[in-house]
Amino acid sequence: MSSIHIDEETGKDSAEASGTQSAPYKTLQFAYLQHPPASGTTPDFLVRKPAEGTDGVVDAAPEWKPAAKAALKKAANLYEQHKKKASREAELVTQRSKESAERNAVLEEAKKITIQEDPNLPKAVRIKLDEKDPQLIRLRQGTSKPAENEDKDVNYTGAEGGRGTRVRVFGRVHRERKQKEVLFLTLRDGYGLLQCVLTGPLAKTYDALTLTRETSMEIFGEMWEVPPGAHAPDNRELHADFYRIQPGWKAPGGDDAITNRVAEKADNQTLMDLRHLTLRGDKASAVMFVRDAVEFAFHKTYREVRCRKVAPPALVQTQVEGGATLFKFDYYGEQAFLTQSSQLYLETVLPSMGDCYCIEKSFRAEKSVTRRHLSEYTHVEAELDFISFDDLLTHLETVMCRVIDIALSDPQIARYVKELNPSFTPPDRPFKRMRYSDAISWLITHDIKNEDGQPHSFGDDIAEAAERRMTDAINRPIFLTHFPAEIKAFYMKRDIDDPRVTESVDCLMPGVGEIVGGSTRIDDYEELMGAYAREGIDPRPYYWYTDQRRYGSSPHGGYGLGLERFLAWMCGLWTVRDACLYPRFTGRCTP
Repeated sequence: MSSIHIDEETGKDSAEASGTQSAPYKTLQFAYLQHPPASGTTPDFLVRKPAEGTDGVVDAAPEWKPAAKAALKKAANLYEQHKKKASREAELVTQRSKESAERNAVLEEAKKITIQEDPNLPKAVRIKLDEKDPQLIRLRQGTSKPAENEDKDVNYTGAEGGRGTRVRVFGRVHRERKQKEVLFLTLRDGYGLLQCVLTGPLAKTYDALTLTRETSMEIFGEMWEVPPGAHAPDNRELHADFYRIQPGWKAPGGDDAITNRVAEKADNQTLMDLRHLTLRGDKASAVMFVRDAVEFAFHKTYREVRCRKVAPPALVQTQVEGGATLFKFDYYGEQAFLTQSSQLYLETVLPSMGDCYCIEKSFRAEKSVTRRHLSEYTHVEAELDFISFDDLLTHLETVMCRVIDIALSDPQIARYVKELNPSFTPPDRPFKRMRYSDAISWLITHDIKNEDGQPHSFGDDIAEAAERRMTDAINRPIFLTHFPAEIKAFYMKRDIDDPRVTESVDCLMPGVGEIVGGSTRIDDYEELMGAYAREGIDPRPYYWYTDQRRYGSSPHGGYGLGLERFLAWMCGLWTVRDACLYPRFTGRCTP
């Protein structure tokens, strides 16, 4: 073709165009790429621009004219750039093809390498990865001088003090790196981390060369101290002499590798959808370890203060915190709810078992999307018999501080908390006591408005934002007490000296806000019946609760503590969702 046609109005830069008058290209650059100079000859590029006109009269169809020299030069430069880029890409393809062929050849050779356990070695002792009992595990000590033909950064020759214990461990690959002829693995089993060193044929098998993170392994070998200057978890490592990767144990690589699916900067929605994989990460698992320790500490603390554990029902037909936040369902033809709180049931146990507690799930159908709200949460609740309001506050302070002390007494948990929340320190006692009326004055003085943009006044239900601003400014735990009866639950006892308010308390923590709510309970039968009437509650479904005031009543009180909020405060978490195994909140009920 001697002439190539470009029509800037009707042409197309696609496979449909061929450069003829009837099928022109749209741009000179595209045409030049399709028909570059050949044997020093450049085709004639003819261009037709859109028709022009004046005073509304369009000129006759414009003629085909040779492309401008400046435009041709620009197109030629673009072509040269395109050529260089294509050349580089071709080189890369060739290089990758060569590397792929070489790797495939290595992998094919690796498939021929088989390993077997040496029957002459001592029988391996099966251990968890955190096992440190010196009666069970002995570490071999290596010399610091490497042989001439060894990697100067790695030394495994020589021994002083006898052989180390030969062990058998199971776990998943948490990290891995190759250093010349040595493969280093960090194995994880949920109890600890252990560096494993594979050398010789062990590092050259097909399984070793294609190893991926999260692959499950069974490894045998001798326990050593790490060489001088090296670092490993607990300053020890396992020198492998044999390992197995059973069918189905190998984790995927490539696009499906765990590091690609739950990348560090992935959006929250993706991380929540893949929570089952996210939990394997260092931060998420550390929070779960702290949660386990804290829950254990609550059980131990309650045993120390002589509270007995009970297990109230989760399916109920009464409300505790108001009907608007109840999850309702049909229970064999009757209306029922998921529990908002186990408090009422705990009160019924006081006469027979004394002070009691439970750690159970509670549910709130509250369509709130704040970072401290959940639809399902773990509720630590306790009820205490024959107590005053001051007794309740002292007990609360004792329990929370003791729980922290027990949890942090485990060095591993203390390390996790330090990593998650470097600024955390156990709170000083006593906690600051602040009446609701004083909080209102504080908010007015500091010009913190209510949700309507007005100065706070007595009777306001202090909003979360204002409450947190106050707590963060004071920067210490606060027992906020004596809330107006109108904004608190029907069962709360009124203050004898000021009947406008109740003997109620919220414990506020910096960075989180409220983590505990409690009160003394109405213990007079007539007063409780009046509270039902005032709130428009039918007392008949509560007959079993009301009977506690008829059959030997007593001054008593209790509280509920949100475990996830407690953990968010302790671990410095932005949201309580990160303190849940699988969080449930508005719009999230999976996985």
